[in-house]
Amino acid sequence: MLRVILTIVQVFSSLAIIALVLLQRGKGAEAGAGFGAGASGTVFGARGASTALSRATAIFAAIFMLNSLLLTYMGTHGAAAPPKSILDTVGEKTSGKANGTRPGVTPAPAAPASSGSSGATTPAPAPVSAAPASSAPAQPAPEAPPAPTSPPK
Repeated sequence: MLRVILTIVQVFSSLAIIALVLLQRGKGAEAGAGFGAGASGTVFGARGASTALSRATAIFAAIFMLNSLLLTYMGTHGAAAPPKSILDTVGEKTSGKANGTRPGVTPAPAAPASSGSSGATTPAPAPVSAAPASSAPAQPAPEAPPAPTSPPK
């Protein structure tokens, strides 16, 4: 809920900054005052408009920056899972070894009992070790360089 409120404030402050910057006069606009385009038609007076607009821009810029920091903090710390200690991580790794299996490797199924008349059972096939398959084809090992020969004397 707080994240939604902060996002709304972020959008409002950014739009306010854009509007206030577009309303302000540039530095070159003051040169026209010397030729008769003075401040007679302004609402805030000769210097009031620039001061009020620049002060409002500074306030909204400060709100925007603080809000950005709060949203960043909430994004990195708000939805994170509870921290795990090293002991918790080790406990998870050893639980797979306690069962005698490795993660991702399924044990071989047990061989069915034979119903022969001799009563001897056949041994179960040895489980096949599942090595991770690589996508690259197997390459032969590089050959050793020939042994250096001593120079003739």
